[in-house]
Amino acid sequence: MNLGITGKRALIIGGSSGLGLAAAQALAAEGVDIATFARNSEVLTSVSDDIKANHGVDAQGFSGDITVQADVQALRDWVETTGGINILVLNTPRPPSPMRDFLDEDDDLRWNDAYTNQLQCALYVLRHLTPLLLNKGWGRIIGVTSASIKQPMPRHAVSSIFRAGVQTALKHLVEEVAPHGITVNAIAPATVMTPTFAQFHNLERRVSGTALKRAGTLDEFGGTVAFLASQQAGFITGENIQFDGGMTKSLL
Repeated sequence: MNLGITGKRALIIGGSSGLGLAAAQALAAEGVDIATFARNSEVLTSVSDDIKANHGVDAQGFSGDITVQADVQALRDWVETTGGINILVLNTPRPPSPMRDFLDEDDDLRWNDAYTNQLQCALYVLRHLTPLLLNKGWGRIIGVTSASIKQPMPRHAVSSIFRAGVQTALKHLVEEVAPHGITVNAIAPATVMTPTFAQFHNLERRVSGTALKRAGTLDEFGGTVAFLASQQAGFITGENIQFDGGMTKSLL
């Protein structure tokens, strides 16, 4: 299937590894030029070189800290001067580790860290980068949240509370950007075989909680991002796509 996005340009926040890198690779395979944002400039250079070699598209990286508003502003300026973007993939850092029961989360530093790394930085990105899509006449905003925002998981309070905030921010954008031809959706993953997930001590228990009895792959995740970015997904907006192998049991 031709997804109709060849020649578009995507910015992937947190695109140097894991879910973000999977999104970048999948979009590049569809002919999308790639811009990535993460802390490590050397890794970003390696990722860009790999994408260019394997997919024949333009790929560039811009290093900075997503939790620092000045860095996100600098990213906006760089994006604007290098041709703008049509697709924004918002992938934020992980919550504090180890995860704890809600009543055991009595350390304000952990709560502040979770807020900064998962919600505040997302607000920085949406506020500063969304305006760059408005004059294109077509666009896609895709947020990465968590399956725990629909069905809270044990010991995930510092994740699900702020990921739910990201989902709420995306919902607020839906009506505002629709007149500009922009859709806004979220993917809510759980049990995806990232390098971090592979190290979990409770890996077998987490996998057994899915209907499919396996972890999702990075290729499957990237493919889901690519579909939401596609022309064929143009009538899908305001949705939260559960990417959890049937782990979530709710009807809606």
